[in-house]
Amino acid sequence: MTKQPAGPRWLDRALKYLGTAEIAGPRHNPKIVGMLELLKAPFRDDETPWCGTFVGGALAYEGMEVVANPWGARNWLKYGKEIDSPAYGSIVVFWRGKRSGWSGHVGFVVGEDRLGNLMVLGGNQGNAVTIKPFSKARVLGYRWPGIAPFDTRYALPVLNSDGKLSSNEA
Repeated sequence: MTKQPAGPRWLDRALKYLGTAEIAGPRHNPKIVGMLELLKAPFRDDETPWCGTFVGGALAYEGMEVVANPWGARNWLKYGKEIDSPAYGSIVVFWRGKRSGWSGHVGFVVGEDRLGNLMVLGGNQGNAVTIKPFSKARVLGYRWPGIAPFDTRYALPVLNSDGKLSSNEA
């Protein structure tokens, strides 16, 4: 496994949430609800898909702008600067269901596995904040907060993975 680089600050914030999970039943995880409140979401539960909320929360807690309606995964395709390839800490948006549909998934690129899959830190991946492998064939776009990432961020660390692609993001 290759060593992960330090920063960017929004990714350092997001990594602190690793393992945060939904609470089954009528109670809701206060960390997830806190992000929803920060982003002024129209709902306050951890049952509604919250991958976009996780990305928005990590940025907002660092005092950064977020996209309008950040809880919608595909809305992140309008955020920041479009970049052509994954960079460590970049936002990645995936299609879910149908490529041309409305549903999607969003997270942060943290590396790749030995099979060439993207390793993504995301919320609502198996109802928790996890790092999972994703197929690059599902990518709709990569975004970067600010002008552009440092060139060194394009050298993705190689992370251990079981190779089983994510399939539970709702």
